[in-house]
Amino acid sequence: MTRVVAGALGGRRLRVPGGRSTRPTSDRVREALFSTLADRVADARVLDLYAGSGALGIEALSRGAAHATFVEQDPRAVGVLRQNLASLGLEANVHTMDVSRFVRDVPGTDAAPYDLVLCDPPYASPVQAIATALVALARHGRLARDAMMVVERPRHGAAFTVADDLLAVMDARTYGDTVLYYLATRYDEARGTDLDR
Repeated sequence: MTRVVAGALGGRRLRVPGGRSTRPTSDRVREALFSTLADRVADARVLDLYAGSGALGIEALSRGAAHATFVEQDPRAVGVLRQNLASLGLEANVHTMDVSRFVRDVPGTDAAPYDLVLCDPPYASPVQAIATALVALARHGRLARDAMMVVERPRHGAAFTVADDLLAVMDARTYGDTVLYYLATRYDEARGTDLDR
């Protein structure tokens, strides 16, 4: 079990899928992540890729996000995610599919651009596959003009990079064995790395 860290649902418990295929973001890292995002969360449209139990997107909803969409390919994890949403009285769009398929053909119910994209892929996922998914969102107009993307990766793995002119890694913050990479669209680059605005 894990829990919602703060917000309207702070302290409420979340189920996590059994087995080793899903690795929920720790409470400590989630707290640090959302402290960094600060007021970017309120009223945001959030996309939780590689959602697992839904802990990241649910945390965003607890802190005032207007909407969350969850994408997870493991049906067992999706079952747990749906249980978490139901037990907390939350409504959200949940898609049981591979992230690469979702970003190629975003369902019509999720056509509006996202303000915040949260990615906690399995640590074995290739950096290139994750970067390609984020670039596809940008290329297809699925990101708001000032969208922020956050990717969680292992500290001892390859650094997260994006070889594309649409996105830029603005910051990286390390918490124990975890690194959070913060990305923005290039046309927002002039505003700098003001993550705490």
